[in-house]
Amino acid sequence: MDKQTLAYVYAVAAVLLWSTVASAFKLTLQVMRPIEMVLYASFVSVAVLFAMLVGQKRLSQLRGWSSSDVLRSALFGFLNPFLYYFILFKAYALLPAQEAQALNFIWPIVLVLCSMVFLKQQIALKCVMAMMISFIGVLVIATRGNMLALEFTHTTGVLLALGSALIWAVYWIGNLNDSCDPVARLFMNFVFGCVFVTGYVVLFDRIQMPSPQGLLGCLYVGLFEMGVTFLLWLKALQLSQTTDTVSGLIYISPFLSLVFIHFTVGESIFPSTVVGLALIVAGIMAQHGQRFTRSSLS
Repeated sequence: MDKQTLAYVYAVAAVLLWSTVASAFKLTLQVMRPIEMVLYASFVSVAVLFAMLVGQKRLSQLRGWSSSDVLRSALFGFLNPFLYYFILFKAYALLPAQEAQALNFIWPIVLVLCSMVFLKQQIALKCVMAMMISFIGVLVIATRGNMLALEFTHTTGVLLALGSALIWAVYWIGNLNDSCDPVARLFMNFVFGCVFVTGYVVLFDRIQMPSPQGLLGCLYVGLFEMGVTFLLWLKALQLSQTTDTVSGLIYISPFLSLVFIHFTVGESIFPSTVVGLALIVAGIMAQHGQRFTRSSLS
């Protein structure tokens, strides 16, 4: 099997796994509260990422980190996993999984807006038009097609889903020009994230043992949301002749996710979700969002 074919195999495997996580979120949240899910899934991710570093003999890279590198991971860890997943899971608890995952997928467009604010980037008219297409998609999903009334089906859930997209965009910008190994960086981010979420639970919530179903869900999310799948995607990018060759496959993920949501969660897929998601993806692709998608994980 040549390298490019192997790259496709890794990329398709990653896309398939990522397409299942929205269903896993929703099913696990039926038996757990959002903060509990963040807590246990984050610890699973730490274990997975630690195993990756050991297996690839890259753990020693952490010895060369400066204090600023560590502080940076503390800040990143507060944003992701702690704040990002806490808000995202609360959105999933309030909204149908199909709407939460579609609204969260708006993050590349939010990234463009954040780049205008934080990086002082100039945005072409083409990008503005593309963003308008995506935001129309958001309105279609949030109002379930009743755009003229402008009545959101669940305002809090919609705001949380969009807020998670904003947090991810800020997190991505913070990772720009980071010279640290991406797996090592993500590992340290999750280590600090575990500290933050544990502190929050101890001070403001309570720790309780999850049910077998909840524990299984957290294991799945920890493994396949930011664990094994992250490694598969990195391998695909490394083996591919060009990153554009495989990065476009990521746009299949939200649509495949709708299929999994329908058959595993049992949700009837609203026509407004399909139309809105198509508009969001079309807007992202129109303003060349591929460059954000393929870099987002590092």
